[in-house]
Amino acid sequence: MGWYAALLLCGVLGASGMDLYSFETDAEVTALEANHTRVTAVNQGVTHGKRALAVEFQTMEWPNVTFRPKQPWDWSRTAGLLLDLTNPGKEPVSFYVRMDDDPRADGVKHCRTGSGTIGPGRTMTVFMPVGADPMKSGMRGLPPVAQGTSIGAYGDETFNPGHVVAFQIFLHRPVRPVRLLVDHVRLAPPRGSLERIVDPFGQYAHADWPGKLKDASEFAVRRAQEEAELKRRPALPDRDAYGGWASGPQLKATGFFRAEKYDGKWWLVTPEGRLFFSVGMDCVALFDTTIITGREYMFAWLPEKDDPLARHYGYVTQVHSGPVKEGVTFNFRNANLERKFGRDYETVWLNFVLRRLKSWGFNTVGNWSDSRLYGNRQVPYVATAHIEGDHARVSSGSDYWGKMHDPFDPRFAQSVARSLESVIAKVKGDPFCLGYFVDNELSWGDSGEEGRYGLALGTLSAEAPVSPAKRAFLSQLRQKYGEVARLNAAWGTDFASWEAMQAPISLQAPARTAAREDLSAFVRSLAREYFRTVRDTLKRSDPDHLYLGCRFAWRTPEAVEASAEFCDVVSFNIYQPRVEPAAWDFVNALNRPCIIGEFHFGALDRGMFHTGLVAAADQKERAAMYRDYVRSVVDHPAFVGCHWFQLTDEPLTGRALDGENYNIGFLTVTDTPYPEMVAAARAVHREIYTRRASRAPLRSARKGTP
Repeated sequence: MGWYAALLLCGVLGASGMDLYSFETDAEVTALEANHTRVTAVNQGVTHGKRALAVEFQTMEWPNVTFRPKQPWDWSRTAGLLLDLTNPGKEPVSFYVRMDDDPRADGVKHCRTGSGTIGPGRTMTVFMPVGADPMKSGMRGLPPVAQGTSIGAYGDETFNPGHVVAFQIFLHRPVRPVRLLVDHVRLAPPRGSLERIVDPFGQYAHADWPGKLKDASEFAVRRAQEEAELKRRPALPDRDAYGGWASGPQLKATGFFRAEKYDGKWWLVTPEGRLFFSVGMDCVALFDTTIITGREYMFAWLPEKDDPLARHYGYVTQVHSGPVKEGVTFNFRNANLERKFGRDYETVWLNFVLRRLKSWGFNTVGNWSDSRLYGNRQVPYVATAHIEGDHARVSSGSDYWGKMHDPFDPRFAQSVARSLESVIAKVKGDPFCLGYFVDNELSWGDSGEEGRYGLALGTLSAEAPVSPAKRAFLSQLRQKYGEVARLNAAWGTDFASWEAMQAPISLQAPARTAAREDLSAFVRSLAREYFRTVRDTLKRSDPDHLYLGCRFAWRTPEAVEASAEFCDVVSFNIYQPRVEPAAWDFVNALNRPCIIGEFHFGALDRGMFHTGLVAAADQKERAAMYRDYVRSVVDHPAFVGCHWFQLTDEPLTGRALDGENYNIGFLTVTDTPYPEMVAAARAVHREIYTRRASRAPLRSARKGTP
């Protein structure tokens, strides 16, 4: 008799899994570890039994409540952890669930973590997969095994679900105390087979939902219906040729986009001198293939070699993460576009999408989009550039997309010039181009002490002969201290000479604490050198367009402040339920406009397996969250726009790059719009100018921590 069957017969495992905590006894509550939280049993938010757990999270870095068994749990034969969560408050809350397989877990090693968002007044069942690592199947999220909102899982690839020593629910730096209610913590039943889970259109084969495409003949019907809708509603009213505020204030017309503070708020200004708030759509493009190699069994249909749709096969040789590092790919979305628009679908579809964007109220083609849309003369756009080359790199200790550029390497300036040359040639002189995003989510580090100074610590750990950054750092220290003895006195170290410091250095506490001022100064100098080099190269060749920064995901105060010194606009990717004024008040002190390069929300009610980085309960809530997020950005005096990531859902079985398979599109894989998202976009985009103009700016800007 198997593990699952035995528990089922014993009455321990029901339809929704094995119960772990119901909070019906005081002993269950007192055994919990409350770290910067207060836990009590209450009769609110009850979904199972008579009591639930109330957790009050304090305004600390990582407030959490931790659950530990007397003996390690064996979760190797369950699909994951389920728990019911209630948010009794009036604001959405971003939360995290972390599992540890070893007492030495540190948040990175021996851990798996998932994140989600719960709306105000909502109760949701949270599902975090654990029994099988989704990435071993090449996708971040797996088919649902129980009702609930999946929050995905990421972390240590060697995580052992057969030896779980703890799990915790935590928040990250809440700006005010937060109260959540937890109930019915349990395990989900084992997961079923992944065979033939994808239908011929790239959809989930084993479920039905509104809008699911059942037959290829529906493509023509849906195209005709949308054509009629676009003709009926071609664009929002009161917009100029660039999507700016046609009846708003008339400012100086310069022929290109610029940034200007008007009536106490930052704005972009169109080439014709009209106020402009950028609402953009990322990834207006035809990529996002999924890997077929080694996973052929997942697909109910794949084209034979003589099938015309076989042209959508490809091959990938650089995979960021996942079990397959290279292999055959297929693009279901493009195959569907050929079914819908014909063999010449690419040009037809790109023009069709521009009409969609204008009809939905989007006025910017965002990052990662097809360069054939540059110069489209219908919808403004941003240019996308990345610095590549054989210059040196520096580790920050947190290098998800790769190590940081070493801007002290003379070859870096050469790499910048070569990398920007072709992009500049495509957009120079075009008034519809807002400007350039250069690089993306670089490894700056983060707000923790080790993360904040990670680039300095990584530089010290290198060898000076091969690290221009190390030589620059030592030069700065030598200029400040003169004698190495003075540095030793300040840091509490015992370096024999400046020459001895050229070898790799692992700076430990308390020296790391004593060296903070110098570590910070170096991180700032590296950031200044990076932004200055990019800015100078751009402006030398194209002085007319804006430098929109590097789209911070991880950031330090030093890097953000350096960005404000050299960029025309400071950019962030902000994956949160909304832009909270208290958390983002610090940008007012930068005296630079800011723009959001990426945000999104996802849900699992339309056949997708993963919500993305911010979860919604369903499409209705996803649309409501979109409206709220855009309004929160419009209301902030420093922000001049926000761009949604991305136009189309990612492949059901994961994009070839890294297995992401998020429900984050305005379009499904069958090129079908989500009606809830389209309606929300039209409604909130219609009001952005009058709302922003009517909102009073902040009277003062408090200095905060970027």
